[in-house]
Amino acid sequence: MILPTKHSGYDRSLLVMGAKVIQILIEPKTVSRIWDEIKNDNSNERNYLTYEWFILSLDLLYLLNIIELHRGLIWKKVSHDS
Repeated sequence: MILPTKHSGYDRSLLVMGAKVIQILIEPKTVSRIWDEIKNDNSNERNYLTYEWFILSLDLLYLLNIIELHRGLIWKKVSHDS
């Protein structure tokens, strides 16, 4: 589920879905806007994608401290490490 297995394609793993979210998150966006952009991006390949699966990928990104929610917008976390 988080990582691809021999029984499910790599594109169905939460890490790959999270990578797609990070790619389109070039500016802070609402959850619904991210969902719309994910669904419209290559819609033929993502017919299996459900809203629940999308939310799980956001949960994973949040748990990995990659994104944050602030005032209704999802942001990429900025690292201040030198």
